[in-house]
Amino acid sequence: MEDYELQEEEFWRKLDEESMSRNAMLRRSAAAAVGLTVISSPAAAWAARKNGAEALSMDGTPLKALVKAAKKEGHLNVIALPHDWANYGQMISAFKKKYGLGMTEDNPNGSSAQENQAIRSLKGDKRAPDVVDVGPSFAIAGANEGLYKPYKVQKYSTIPKSMKDPRARWYGDYWGAISIGYNSNLIKPAPKTFRDLLKAEYKNKVALNGNPLTSNSAVSGVFAAALGYGGSVANVEPGIEFFRQLKKVGNFIPVDATPQTVASGQTPIVIDWDYLNLAYGKEFPAVHWKVSLPPLPYGSFYCQAINAAAPHPNAAKLWMEFLYSDQGQLIWLKGYSHPARFQDLVKHKKVPKALLNALPPAKFYAKVKFASDAQQTAAKAKIAAEWPGI
Repeated sequence: MEDYELQEEEFWRKLDEESMSRNAMLRRSAAAAVGLTVISSPAAAWAARKNGAEALSMDGTPLKALVKAAKKEGHLNVIALPHDWANYGQMISAFKKKYGLGMTEDNPNGSSAQENQAIRSLKGDKRAPDVVDVGPSFAIAGANEGLYKPYKVQKYSTIPKSMKDPRARWYGDYWGAISIGYNSNLIKPAPKTFRDLLKAEYKNKVALNGNPLTSNSAVSGVFAAALGYGGSVANVEPGIEFFRQLKKVGNFIPVDATPQTVASGQTPIVIDWDYLNLAYGKEFPAVHWKVSLPPLPYGSFYCQAINAAAPHPNAAKLWMEFLYSDQGQLIWLKGYSHPARFQDLVKHKKVPKALLNALPPAKFYAKVKFASDAQQTAAKAKIAAEWPGI
């Protein structure tokens, strides 16, 4: 437990130092307004405090009033949340059981780009997603476009500042590191590094989770390849060149990795998040799925945001409150991802030892490199320009 607490403090200290563009945004946006609520007033918030109400969101909404308003709406629309991704299946079932809301789950295998597009194309439609879970570069673009509504959950102050939009239009929910997963029944010897993946024995064997033009998972795979192929978070070009060479030698499979392709053996090597590759080992025991952790790991988080035109705005806020509660955060941790409030949970001894023991060593995560907002944006533009030609 102590190792993880020390690792987390050092990790976020370094990440804050590296987040140059985020700090600049914070300075420029120091006076920005935070989220509004339609079900509360300052007087009501004061009265709730006076009467000893346990919970207030940071915009002053008593949680009991929020629950009541959400139940009146009766429904929540989510999008791109596969049940085997970071334990979202348990997250969804626990939320429904706790609050009794109906849920529509659209396009579970959708990409971050498709989530933002759904907000655009379904604006004013009751089928529109109430909330999204997208990669940082897509969150930044969506916020700048006005797609998201600001809102601060109760636990907002315990989310590391490097994972927050300065106007609370989005904030990180969980993070992971890119790993190399492989079917040990089919793959020998085990690949340990990105350079290993260029070897002849891995012909027609290597896949990505999605397309870097639309998927944060795949963009992060390119970042990770850059670190393993002589680049850096500030220089993703070697990562693009790695995949160009991987395709040239015939090792790259133009198939998006999914749980189904892993189970069937169609994608025997997958460059993907640690939490997904670790979960595959448990989900598909017959495959004997193993995970290699690169010596220079790249990490990224996903971001929660509320649709600015959400058809069920109070249910969306309640969903956010649940995700960032201790219960919700531990559900993500059970799915091998690091929830945004991991540091706070460890500090206050709220993480069961068994969940920590299920993760790779703390020393691995201490080496994880993250890209800043500016580096994410620059990489996305470079990938968009060069990826179609690899």
